[in-house]
Amino acid sequence: MPIPPPDGSPSPWREAEHDDLADLARTFFTKEVLPHADRLLAQGHPDREHYRRAGELGLLGLSVPEEYGGGGGGFTHEAVMLHEQAYTGESSLGLAVHSGIVTGYLAAYGSEEQKRRWLPGLCSGELIGAIAMTEPDGGSDLQAMRTRAVRDGDDYLVTGAKTFITNGGLADLIIVAVKTDPEQRAAGVSLLVCEVGGDPAGFRRGRLLSKIGLHANDTAELFFDEFRVPAANLLGGAEGLGFVQLMQQLPQERLVIGVGAVAAMERAIELTVAYTKERAAFGKPLMGHQNTRMVLAECATRTRVSRVFLDDCIVRHTRGELDVATAAMAKYWLTDGQCEVIDRCLQLFGGYGYTTEYPIARMYADARVQKIYGGTNEIMKELIARAL
Repeated sequence: MPIPPPDGSPSPWREAEHDDLADLARTFFTKEVLPHADRLLAQGHPDREHYRRAGELGLLGLSVPEEYGGGGGGFTHEAVMLHEQAYTGESSLGLAVHSGIVTGYLAAYGSEEQKRRWLPGLCSGELIGAIAMTEPDGGSDLQAMRTRAVRDGDDYLVTGAKTFITNGGLADLIIVAVKTDPEQRAAGVSLLVCEVGGDPAGFRRGRLLSKIGLHANDTAELFFDEFRVPAANLLGGAEGLGFVQLMQQLPQERLVIGVGAVAAMERAIELTVAYTKERAAFGKPLMGHQNTRMVLAECATRTRVSRVFLDDCIVRHTRGELDVATAAMAKYWLTDGQCEVIDRCLQLFGGYGYTTEYPIARMYADARVQKIYGGTNEIMKELIARAL
């Protein structure tokens, strides 16, 4: 559970239904997924069955309207589910992308036919979703992407490469950012929904990338060679809307990253407090040494402030008031805090903190990418500066 404020009150947006959802999500992750953690780490990707089981329990598409197979809730419900996933230490399932991002794009920009075609499968876990923006040469500069979509009758022919794609190894449905007008920068970007189940002609998955963390999540390279996509799969009904759509949705994506950051900080504090009370050095528990207490006090304070800031951002977002700069602040500050707090907590574990048998070691490795994806923290600072 999140570290409560001094008066014991929960997050201001949290209600009893959120607590029930948290219990359900925590039980699923701890009892049905985590027992397979070592096997998932070895195979380098999650099990499809775990997506289907999450769908059966109603944990996917929590903010998708019920008429499309979702939970009919809002972002707060997604936040609770994602918090529980991060807090339990489960990192194989790419739910932040599948449920927190992909379904959001379809719900916001999909036509009625598109919503009815794809959302039920994503909410049931029969389909796994991904979004492909980053390219080998592009990084955070989305306007400079090279993947092209050329109109050919009732279809588009997509050619190009994407990399660092979360869920890329298993995805059936990928929202791909393409250039429909290569002469334009932002105005030339469009979003196409590519159906890639069964690896159809013109589409190829590259290797699953070997990463320093998140070893059980499938992160892949994707290649398109005149891959044929129906023009009806264009999001928004017109070309050139993709960059605006991305900019409208990225604040929520960055808030999703912030949810995971705070959950990880809270878990690190809990694990380290328990360890330092049990582990002895120089004749007394580690917690009995002043340095240990000072480090934990500083980390707990950073975590508490982070939780309050995150809660404020969530409230703003539910009101439709979360602006680009504030979302960038959240993404940058919370992920920086995550890496700092986990690093300082790991130090208190000594040599054991460097062994993967202790969760804090995996948390340390998993945390580093948080400052990179969703837009690097350097880009976040640029966005903040532009708003000053």
